Amino acid sequence: MGRVAELADVSVRTLHHYDEIGLVRPSARTVAGYRAYSAGDVERLREVLAYRRLGFGLREVAELVDDPSIDAVAHLRRLRGLLLDRRDRADAMAAAIDRELEARARGLKVTPQEQLEMLGARLYDAIGGAYTATRRTDPRIATQIWDAIGDAQTVLNVGAGTGSYEPADRDVTAVEPSAVMRGQRPPGSAPCLAAAAESLPFEDQSFDVAMAVSTVHHWRDPIEGLREMRRVARRVVVLTFDTDEPGWQDRFWLTRDYLPEFATVLAGFPSLAAMTDTIGARAEPVLIPWDCSDGLFEAYWRRPEAYLEDHVRRAMSVWTRVGPQAEQRAVRSLSADLDSGRWTERNTTLTDLESADLGLRLLTT
Repeated sequence: MGRVAELADVSVRTLHHYDEIGLVRPSARTVAGYRAYSAGDVERLREVLAYRRLGFGLREVAELVDDPSIDAVAHLRRLRGLLLDRRDRADAMAAAIDRELEARARGLKVTPQEQLEMLGARLYDAIGGAYTATRRTDPRIATQIWDAIGDAQTVLNVGAGTGSYEPADRDVTAVEPSAVMRGQRPPGSAPCLAAAAESLPFEDQSFDVAMAVSTVHHWRDPIEGLREMRRVARRVVVLTFDTDEPGWQDRFWLTRDYLPEFATVLAGFPSLAAMTDTIGARAEPVLIPWDCSDGLFEAYWRRPEAYLEDHVRRAMSVWTRVGPQAEQRAVRSLSADLDSGRWTERNTTLTDLESADLGLRLLTT
């Protein structure tokens, strides 16, 4: 064990702890009774330590390395994507800071909007690398989306990201503007073109259905993007968010009690009525299960500790948009309320709910 600890640059005590909690258990013992690590054990240890050094908690690491659908190669690809994301985010922020420093040195005034735009231009690229770790297809949400797709054979996925919710039994074409997102699409996934929703490179009525899942709020012009979807497909299916309901910010305890800036993020977002009118759609609620496997912003409504994890927040564009000060304040306040029991007192009614309506809406034509 001492040799393994030395090679891995961890303490023997850490290896003992991993053994005790079942995270990395050596497969054998020597004649003298010492722990002996097989090649498979060392491979698992490498994955555990890599995820830990990327900021994942022990519980999240256990879920990742125990995922039966992910082999060693897939873990390496995921880890590589996460590392590239960290590098790209650092590069993007450094470039944004350089631009602002240059502007200030020239005596130019930099407005708050321009400051946010400097970082927002590469928002997808900045958050994209974290998607494969927490943004997965939730089967219950998928069922609702795929039921809406119906018997369509040709499907266009607009703002497709890494490919979540693409129906595997249909002829799917994907469109995604972010190179980071496109680069993380798994082997064998649908072909993906570099294009934006507002200018789809297809003829009229080219597809049976055009779908868009949790992406409209990232588009430069959501209404134009929806019009384009309606143009290239006979039907449209869109998972989006409802800001029409009075007091919608209070539906979710996180935005109500800790992150009021969320309302500012969606200040320019089209109303649900405007979106449904644009494509001639009807809207239906999409309930979020308490154990939702898709780490979207509202996914952890009954698991508040998850929002304290940096890697969970990194896969949610909201935190990038509100800025580090608001994020750090929200995390500190939530952490204090969880420690004191105040969060539980405020949200006692949630513990018995299996799912919640937090504003997600499925638009179908």
